[in-house]
Amino acid sequence: MTKHSFEARDHALFVDGERLETGTWDEVLSPYDESPVGRVAICDGATVDRACEAAHAAFETGGFPQHQRAEVLNRAADLVAERQEDLALTIAAEAGKPLKTARVEANRTVGTLRFSAVEALKLSGEMVPMEAGEAGMGKLGFILRIPYGVVGAISPFNFPLNLVAHKLGPSIAAGNATVLKPAGVTPISAIKLTEILYEAGLPENWLQVVCGSGSEVGQAIVESPLTKAITFTGSPPVGWGIRAEAARKKVNLELGSTAPLIVCEDGDWESAADKAQLHAFSHAGQSCISIQRILVHESLIDGFRDRFLAKVAELKVGDPLDDETDVGPLISRGDRDRVKTWVDEAAAAGAMVLAGGDLVDDDRCLAPTVLAETPREEKMWCEEVFGPVCTLHPFADFDQAISMANDAKFGLQAGIFTRDVGRAIEAGNRLEFGGVMVNEAPTFRTDQMPYGGIKDSGNTREGPAYSVLELTEERLVSLQG
Repeated sequence: MTKHSFEARDHALFVDGERLETGTWDEVLSPYDESPVGRVAICDGATVDRACEAAHAAFETGGFPQHQRAEVLNRAADLVAERQEDLALTIAAEAGKPLKTARVEANRTVGTLRFSAVEALKLSGEMVPMEAGEAGMGKLGFILRIPYGVVGAISPFNFPLNLVAHKLGPSIAAGNATVLKPAGVTPISAIKLTEILYEAGLPENWLQVVCGSGSEVGQAIVESPLTKAITFTGSPPVGWGIRAEAARKKVNLELGSTAPLIVCEDGDWESAADKAQLHAFSHAGQSCISIQRILVHESLIDGFRDRFLAKVAELKVGDPLDDETDVGPLISRGDRDRVKTWVDEAAAAGAMVLAGGDLVDDDRCLAPTVLAETPREEKMWCEEVFGPVCTLHPFADFDQAISMANDAKFGLQAGIFTRDVGRAIEAGNRLEFGGVMVNEAPTFRTDQMPYGGIKDSGNTREGPAYSVLELTEERLVSLQG
């Protein structure tokens, strides 16, 4: 066992060219043992207004061309690569993400920044065939992609480095100035990434970082007349509330899910069981695409269940700063207690607890939990659990599997295991999700792919090539010859 340590320190905000210490501090605590991870300055709405004004002034001044944006992003990627271990330790300490998983996140951040740099270089519009219609004869038409100006970015706790990079990288690549509010419980990773971006040469005031409550700091970003676009990752009620409130702004939402995994009778069920062990419980299930509902053909259910449960029993639960830990704590005691209550309610309603269901490691963690045949009116079926819990159900035929998977108000990603190409294509057409992963868990994501959902899961696509389009607007130019 290798147990790592983490040194706590104070962190200022980035506002109007200053490393701002407001005099009011929020202590960031480990979700595992509540040891101090650091202190972060917090601010009020007036400071947010100042940050938005500084970002707007930087954008209006201009002087940040595409090639320089790419250079900054590539240099930042180099610096993240050099400091991966420190960044991974930071993620593990403040988010409770097991260190082995935090290292993967830090490495992915390098790619996210590099993909963003590519998009900065290739950002362009397109030609419009004006003479395809008689009225356009003699005209030349083309589309420019124009940055919004100031983007307000609000990021979540569960990927405190890479999802911040997915906000900042494309916004910078598109030519926007950005005001970032990181998650209150995991702000330090974002602050370290900001320090790296400025060290890489990001022009002064193109990025502001403000910390504080969502009700004041987040609200001030949304309400500011200077933020023309908002990019938000988090809970559906908050996200759709922002969308309703900021109806005249561009609002990009990446929200929750109850991700299903379908294992057909002709699928590689052993591989599916192995992947389910990893993707139902990684980071204690605190991912929007963590496997929550596993649907297995009735002819395979016994073998799948036995293999899956044996794999789950191998998981090591405990300290995220231990190299051997697979599953750490939930982000807070409140979330731990909520998830435990949902499990107990499902069991009382008739679900069978096949594994876990109890608190372990001096009640710091919830054991990886597998339920079977949870009633479909229970929260464990119809709401996003965001915890280390999944539920296992048999199905009789393909139509039933599709119906059960689609029985959700969410539609982010689904996975299906089948060797039948026709069935895979049919699943792609019939599953009501933003992404359908064939012979892969619904938790699969590579950072350059389009990622996002439908229904209550959101209204945008992330991945730098797609986010850049979401964070610019089209402007048609027509020239008379």
